[in-house]
Amino acid sequence: MGGESKGSAAGRRAWLLDTALAALTCGVMLLTAVVAKNPGPGPLDVALIAAGTLALAAHRRAPVAVLVVTTLCMLAYVLHGQPGSWAAFPVLAAVHASARSGRRSLGIAASAVFLVVFFAVDPGADDIVERTALLVGWFLSAGVTGLVDKNWQAYLRQTEERAREAERTREEAALRRAGEERLRIARELHDSLTHSISIVKLQAGVAVHLARKRGDEVPAALLAIQEASGEAMRELRSTLEVLRTDVVPEGTGLDRLDELVERARTAGIAVAVSVRYSDKAPGPLPEAVDRTAYRIVQEALTNVARHADRAKTEIRLTHRARHLLVEVEDDGPAAPGDPVAEGNGLTGMRERVAALGGRLHAAPRAAGGFTVRAELPLEGV
Repeated sequence: MGGESKGSAAGRRAWLLDTALAALTCGVMLLTAVVAKNPGPGPLDVALIAAGTLALAAHRRAPVAVLVVTTLCMLAYVLHGQPGSWAAFPVLAAVHASARSGRRSLGIAASAVFLVVFFAVDPGADDIVERTALLVGWFLSAGVTGLVDKNWQAYLRQTEERAREAERTREEAALRRAGEERLRIARELHDSLTHSISIVKLQAGVAVHLARKRGDEVPAALLAIQEASGEAMRELRSTLEVLRTDVVPEGTGLDRLDELVERARTAGIAVAVSVRYSDKAPGPLPEAVDRTAYRIVQEALTNVARHADRAKTEIRLTHRARHLLVEVEDDGPAAPGDPVAEGNGLTGMRERVAALGGRLHAAPRAAGGFTVRAELPLEGV
């Protein structure tokens, strides 16, 4: 759309410029006709001059039609008014436009017809040789400059096309390098992290199996490790799929919030969840907002398990007209004024929220504990 609007604006400017030049040419021709001959041109002469010159305004869009109209009008003016050599000027401009559009033979034919008629009207002029040479030179110049202009325009178009092709090549090379880097990261993750998580999951499964075989009660922490390692494997596979195919997997949003909360409870965290909708809340969440909200809750619960001694936690999701409010508060040991360690988790949260144009607040609460509060805009994502 932007390219079309620019093209139409340039077309309008060219049309206005051509119209102004045609009007100026008409004025100069009429003034010359008045000055060059006494008495001045009659109504028919004025009409022929005006039609022949004003038609030049359309020389870009219809060069052949302009050539025909201008040549016929000026021939009629030559037959009726018998002007001087200056009457050939509009025909010269039309021949130039015709040659520039690739209609070289039509320009030659119009030039020959005009010259034959012009000299047939006054064959006995004293300076016939000089005038013939002058007019023939003018028409040759008009045709040659038209061809030069045509070739120049073709050169400019080829240059622009080469520039666009070079830009496309650079973009394709950048995309190819990015794809290669994604594949490299995917291989590294698969070779190192997948193996480690598989070992953790396997060991936890063996421990649970042996405990049940002996009739012992399976510790909740061991079950949480088993479940978390399985979820980590699923998450890692989804991440590898994104890196390899650049396609976002389904099921990475708030539709999996219940699973996330259940795993946190299995790990010993008392979690309460509340979801509220305002009267003006829109329909389904944008996909990017949905994923980011899930990741914020996921990381906040991870931090509760690591740093807040599995304290009681409340998750509040508030759907409003223009944004989604995500709040995760815990009753952990954090006190007002305690420094906040910006680890990878909080940094990742900030980057995700900033990418959506939202705001994130993560700090100790005045009443003790820690709060994570994110406002995610729903429009312009």
